[in-house]
Amino acid sequence: MSGSPHVDNVRDEGVERRSMRWEDSGPVGGAVALLGPVSRVAVVALVVCAQISGTPAAQAAGQDCAASGRAARYVVVFDKGTSADSAARQVGAACGTQTVYYPQIAVGVATSADQGFASNLGLDRAFSAQAGRRAAPHSHQPGTPAPVAAAGAVPGADRTGDQWDMRAIGAAWPPGRSPGSRSVVVGVLDSGVDATHPDLAAAIAPGKSAGCLTGAPDTSAASWLPGTSSHGTHVAGTIAAANDGKGVTGVAPGVSVASVKVVDDRGYVDPEAAVCGLMWAATQHMQVTNSSYFVDPWGLSCAHGDDHGVVHEAMARAVEYSTAAGTLNVAAATNEAVNLTPSPKSGTPPGGTGCEALPAGLRDVVAVSAIGANPVKAGYSSYGLGVIDLTAPGGDGGDCVLSTVPSGYAPLCGTSMAAPHVAGTAALLASAHPEASPRTLRADLEHEAKPVPCPADYDLTGDGDQDAFCDGYSAYNGFYGHGLVDAAAAVPAPPAPDLRLVR
Repeated sequence: MSGSPHVDNVRDEGVERRSMRWEDSGPVGGAVALLGPVSRVAVVALVVCAQISGTPAAQAAGQDCAASGRAARYVVVFDKGTSADSAARQVGAACGTQTVYYPQIAVGVATSADQGFASNLGLDRAFSAQAGRRAAPHSHQPGTPAPVAAAGAVPGADRTGDQWDMRAIGAAWPPGRSPGSRSVVVGVLDSGVDATHPDLAAAIAPGKSAGCLTGAPDTSAASWLPGTSSHGTHVAGTIAAANDGKGVTGVAPGVSVASVKVVDDRGYVDPEAAVCGLMWAATQHMQVTNSSYFVDPWGLSCAHGDDHGVVHEAMARAVEYSTAAGTLNVAAATNEAVNLTPSPKSGTPPGGTGCEALPAGLRDVVAVSAIGANPVKAGYSSYGLGVIDLTAPGGDGGDCVLSTVPSGYAPLCGTSMAAPHVAGTAALLASAHPEASPRTLRADLEHEAKPVPCPADYDLTGDGDQDAFCDGYSAYNGFYGHGLVDAAAAVPAPPAPDLRLVR
């Protein structure tokens, strides 16, 4: 099939090429074990606090608030156990207004027109991606809306013959067989999913879908449908496109998907949106999420200052909470082609850069690298011993991953495309084992993966130099983790036909 080489990472539908971006590229543009099930913990409903003016509280505390005239949104980390009222008072005293608070993890969202808000509250407690972008503006504008085909206009030809990726992981299902259960919901934390696409219409769970761009969940359909990007629809198709003899077929065509919009129409993924997406998935009891992005305002954070610490802590708390609530989180390893192994000063093997990808680099997240059709680690895929858990087809060169887009079907390459193969396989396991905990699902994914040894020679350019170095051994290494995800192993074998003669 046709595709495009992954030359560099494209943020969103050809809008901009820069360090913060989607984890894919392709012809349509593109911009990221323990045993035993455990019972699901009770989940407290999200608490969205009423807006409270911060100025009176700040003035009462003797704080001189200086409004710049343009408010910015901040993610704020509090001491665990902080009540909503206490958090609101602290925000108000720092010249801000609290707009949403997640008491389960003591993380909130605030707005302030005072440029000193973060300093007032503490640089190790508050961070604004919006303010960071305004301080270092980029000359790009939102793209045009992703084309959506009229009803019945999506081509109906069978394209499964072009899905080399599904065959690579054993997910080439016989026609009409739809592995997976509709009761299993995969949260697609992305740019929105086209609910009208014929390959996705039956899988979409609108009641569990939401927009999270402000840091608070919005369940109106307009908030979670795609705007200028086909990215989320592509990811959703890889997970759950219908096995109906038309178009493409997903890894788990029998499961449901929820559209959780965390990426805006310029391709930005602000930390508060990512936190909201993870928390929403947990409160909606989604068994699996897929995050094919990494959070702004960094590409990969290689300088661990206070601002990175705030975002890391907020994301880590959200992931920890969602895991405890019963959600397995899967994420793309990024397309930076860097070694994500922690730096040597932490006692890990040498060679690591100390760079971190969020959320992929967090402990409870299943981080996925990408291979091409060869199969060898795609040149763009980041890697790292102790970080990468599994690998899956992401495409490379002329062989990208074919999936759904609002106008029909298109190939894209990237770790964005690899991650949903793993999320779909996790959904198959959750369907077969409804009581399995995230740790059990993860252990099963790793146990059933097909080991991929380090390549003897990784000279992709042919210049005589190794383009990356693979640490580890056959069963577990920095390029492929525990190996290539195996969807076939996650699906119970169909019952054998009864061959007894009928008299």
